[in-house]
Amino acid sequence: MKVSPVAQKTPRRDAVRNHARLVASARELFARRGVEVPVEEITHHAGLGMGTLYRHFPTKDDLIDAVLEDAFAEILRVAEDAAADEDAWRGLTSFLEHSLELHTQHRGIKDILAVRGHGAEHARRMRARIRPLLTLMVERAQAQGSLRSDFTVDDLPLVFWSVSGVNDATAPVAAEHWRRYLALLLDGLRAPGSAPLPGRPLTRAQLERIRGRHGA
Repeated sequence: MKVSPVAQKTPRRDAVRNHARLVASARELFARRGVEVPVEEITHHAGLGMGTLYRHFPTKDDLIDAVLEDAFAEILRVAEDAAADEDAWRGLTSFLEHSLELHTQHRGIKDILAVRGHGAEHARRMRARIRPLLTLMVERAQAQGSLRSDFTVDDLPLVFWSVSGVNDATAPVAAEHWRRYLALLLDGLRAPGSAPLPGRPLTRAQLERIRGRHGA
């Protein structure tokens, strides 16, 4: 019996949709609770069965790989949009803000990169793809006179590490405080002038709570 084109395409569309639902579900739960969330909870959250999970991802590591690819693809899209911005400074700062927001929201990605060797390989490949875009952002911002001339693309990891450290310390008492710190850093990178800082300084009580948690 000849199968109609519609009948042939429907399972394919379902498979693509189910794959995306499983990855989105895993990414959301990893972000909330870390990478050790059981796969049974991931499939339940996605509204699918274990059989569907195993057809797409025979092991949990396969699912974790897919989550990494999805997260890195999102960062790459942010970088592409930022590099295409006519205002190079706006593009660079937009990339930093959006990618750091993703970084702070997705605890699971940090867990994966910290404890799983294959996560480090994914990160290496992603950095290789994104570096030319970052180089372009930096060079264009300097050419337009908005970024200090002594800044290099190799300084960008320091921005990420320092903001991430501030977020780790302050998030329990001031979830968005990392934005203020990023603004401080960006103001130091900007060639001319300065910009108002978002938000308000931490209160003394908040500072004491942070010191108590981290022994600072």
